[in-house]
Amino acid sequence: MSTVGILLAAGRGRRFDPSGVQNKLLQPLTEGSHAGLPVVVAAARNMLAALPRVLAVVRADDTQVARALGALGCEVRVCHDADTGMAASLTCAIDYVRGAPGWLIALGDMPFVEAATIATLSQAIGDGARIAVPVFQGRRGNPVAFSAFHLPLLLALDGDQGARSIVNSHAVCEVTVDDGGILRDIDTPDDL
Repeated sequence: MSTVGILLAAGRGRRFDPSGVQNKLLQPLTEGSHAGLPVVVAAARNMLAALPRVLAVVRADDTQVARALGALGCEVRVCHDADTGMAASLTCAIDYVRGAPGWLIALGDMPFVEAATIATLSQAIGDGARIAVPVFQGRRGNPVAFSAFHLPLLLALDGDQGARSIVNSHAVCEVTVDDGGILRDIDTPDDL
């Protein structure tokens, strides 16, 4: 059994479009090998290329994202409490796949992370790391992988901090990667 990918795709993307009309996860990328693909599809493809199982977490009212991710081969889980913060989506996913040896937690708005980076982080967990974080040019980024050792802490998360508090207060295996995608997310239309 290997690390399970968790793709968090339940945010509202208010910085991208404060009116909420445009779903940033469905906007087409304008550069890179995934140009033309929706943001979340590119992010999911990179995960699916590296991991045998990927669980995507979506909002109940976001059927387009759910449909797109399901068609790619992701398992899709609806988080009814997604609007309470990122922790709700994360705990919803972890609880669903709690029997895994570890989880690689990625963000649906980070389509430029390379599959090789995802595979390397998963391998670090397989090799015994409890938390694996990618580092590019001295800066930590996403996604982050956790071993099952941290299951109780992950399930206890609350609010909009995600798992950052766990990363900041526990030993971390830093994995150096040649992948600037770990630092790039889509927050505004200019980021596409």
